[in-house]
Amino acid sequence: MPDDLHQRYQAAHRAYQSHADSCGAGCTRGTPQCRDGKRLYETFARLQDAYLTRLKQRPQR
Repeated sequence: MPDDLHQRYQAAHRAYQSHADSCGAGCTRGTPQCRDGKRLYETFARLQDAYLTRLKQRPQR
């Protein structure tokens, strides 16, 4: 079964990339420039941090 946190993190990444590709305010893939871009990027970054933290906490195989 796919990991829900991973799916949400990837969806947030795609949403921000899509926004950046079409943003008239100058958002780039790594730098949000508008309110919507900043919100999407913060969501992506928060979910990415949570996912990476979870990976680090898993027992090593």
